[in-house]
Amino acid sequence: MTIHWCGTGLSAIPGLRRLIEAGHEVTVWNRTVDKAEDAVGDITRRINAFTMDALTAEVQAGDVVISMLPGDWHMPLAELCISKKAHFVSSSYIAPEMRALDEEARQAGVALVNEVGLDPGIDHLMAHWLVADYLASPAYGPTNHISFTSYCGGVPKHPNPFRYKFSWSPLGVLKALRSPSKSIRDYTPLNIVRPWDAISSYAAPLPQPETFEVYPNRDSIPFITQYHFDPAWPVKEFVRGTLRLNGWAEAWSDVFAEVETADDTRLKEMSDQFWADNAYGENDPDRVIMCVGLKVENAGIPTYHKTYVMDAYGDARGTAMARLVSVPVSLAVEAVLNHEIPAGVTAAPSDVRLVARWLSEVDRLAQHLQVVDHVG
Repeated sequence: MTIHWCGTGLSAIPGLRRLIEAGHEVTVWNRTVDKAEDAVGDITRRINAFTMDALTAEVQAGDVVISMLPGDWHMPLAELCISKKAHFVSSSYIAPEMRALDEEARQAGVALVNEVGLDPGIDHLMAHWLVADYLASPAYGPTNHISFTSYCGGVPKHPNPFRYKFSWSPLGVLKALRSPSKSIRDYTPLNIVRPWDAISSYAAPLPQPETFEVYPNRDSIPFITQYHFDPAWPVKEFVRGTLRLNGWAEAWSDVFAEVETADDTRLKEMSDQFWADNAYGENDPDRVIMCVGLKVENAGIPTYHKTYVMDAYGDARGTAMARLVSVPVSLAVEAVLNHEIPAGVTAAPSDVRLVARWLSEVDRLAQHLQVVDHVG
């Protein structure tokens, strides 16, 4: 079986190198061969120029194709995999058109695995761990009221006046600011048109407590089912969101005002300027904070409250973001090869054995990983 790793951008390299160094049969595909050679040419010569025709000619039944390419490539590659009876892995969110391939993938006996990066990915693992832990705890009760929060953010380890730095084109960040979100607050759906309308303060239970600015991201509601909440549970709060340094909202206030009405040309100009002014330097470490919490109340009294906390930053191994996105992707590839992930369209696994194994690998990637018990 051959692993076809497509894309060698900044967030792809640690996981790709891990698979090659573990002795897997890996072919690297990138639109620019020179960039791929710079990234992994010291450990492999199996580097090809990426085109759909060239890849199609090489993929065989049972192979695994990884898309670390821009999102519009995921569907063509997934469809190629189904036609070839090969498997597919991506770190991206499951788009509706990807989900629609589920039955076709099942019939072909292939796994189309998504949401196995950082966020989405590691956050899913933490959520599944917490739900399983709660279900096995003395605190479990079918009428308990549930609050769930999941916040993740990549920030500069050494804060700058802009309270943020970019490791790739800022255009995606700017466009995301125009995306509405859905979550649950006080048992009621909360619909937010713009993120800056719902910024709140969050106290992260790190060894040295810190507060951050957070806001809801995308549509959280479908993840209630994905995290195996019983439909009968009263859900008081459920939010998946983005975490930023304190002072971010103030530093970005002018950006929010302009993003509201800017056309694509202006967004591109803003992106280019931000890239020039606030890109990570060569010796400028990034930091990733993730906090996933489950709080359970009975008659208003907390009976279970745990938060899975991760703090990671760039070091001699490279950026925290690259490690935490790409290494879980490599774990998903190995799980597919070991037949540990079923056919069909799936996200990060909920199987307790895989969750435990993957989180133990994450522990090696982060400087701090801990489950904080707020009740015990």
